[in-house]
Amino acid sequence: MSILHLSRFVPAKLRNVFNASARATAVAVVCGALAACTSMGLDTANRAPPKLSSKVAASMSAKGMKPESPVLVRIFKQESELEVWKVDKIGNYALFKTYPMCRWSGKLGPKTKSGDRQAPEGFYHVSAGMLNPNSQYYVSFNLGYPNRLESALGYTGEALMVHGACSSSGCYAMTDQQVGEIYAIVDRALKGGQNQFQVQAYPFRMTTRNMVAYKNDPNFTFWKTLKEGYDYFELTKRQPKVSVCGRRYVFNSEFAGGEPSDPLASCPQTINQPEPAIAAKLDAEQQKLTVALNEGTSSAVNAYVDGGMHPSFRALLKNDGAKSMAAKVSGTKYPISRPDAALADPFAGAR
Repeated sequence: MSILHLSRFVPAKLRNVFNASARATAVAVVCGALAACTSMGLDTANRAPPKLSSKVAASMSAKGMKPESPVLVRIFKQESELEVWKVDKIGNYALFKTYPMCRWSGKLGPKTKSGDRQAPEGFYHVSAGMLNPNSQYYVSFNLGYPNRLESALGYTGEALMVHGACSSSGCYAMTDQQVGEIYAIVDRALKGGQNQFQVQAYPFRMTTRNMVAYKNDPNFTFWKTLKEGYDYFELTKRQPKVSVCGRRYVFNSEFAGGEPSDPLASCPQTINQPEPAIAAKLDAEQQKLTVALNEGTSSAVNAYVDGGMHPSFRALLKNDGAKSMAAKVSGTKYPISRPDAALADPFAGAR
């Protein structure tokens, strides 16, 4: 029973005082929620989750995809884009749709501690229990940060989401319409038999050009590891198998004795041989990067204000103002997080 409902048992002469206190408490709770991404517990009353629309289903069919086929999500900070991929009729992942991202916070680079406003980067796996149809930000799914590697490295934080409302303090924020559609897509895939879907969260598209631009960034070594998984998916359109050992992600490896149990210990001996054609392509990509790094110069922006926003939403914010935009992108009408920072585009020269 809520605090406000309890007021009906309070004597009439004290009820006004009680209600004022209760409302103040409720406001404090809401304001506290705005300081970080919503948890899986402090949410709205039960609501029916969004369903896959006939329009989306028809679009899938036109691309040779089925609603129940496996799904994969990729996120790119610098470009402020979220991609949804589906397995098509030939059995590989194909791009279903790219969604412009309304807001993310922090800088390029991984999340390492609570309160740093960093949206996470890495490889995550989302199961049905991590979907929340009753989120304060319409609907959401939890990325599962910190994952096994991040936990072992001592990184802290919780409730890092993809959710609705254009407000972020470490999450990836979409419009209500977008996240409702994404939610319905991943929910249908999970109900169709996929145990969990992979989320690949990157600082930027891991092209040779972008890697060279950021070669002097303190996170560059970490990003080179992410690029290994990125390249495998780009070249094969298959989901990379992700292991953790040696304090890093390791892709598509089978180990003597099974999966490594300690992410910080050296990796065990691998017992599988990569497919020669794929190995050759991956090696060629690495050689291309090595040559470019030796020849190119860093040109990346090093001064960030706070996160980013897709140019389409930045134009809406500039034209309509924060309050009007908040009402357009979300029924919850949460304020746009740090609108002045969102208007300052630190990545304009990098696109």
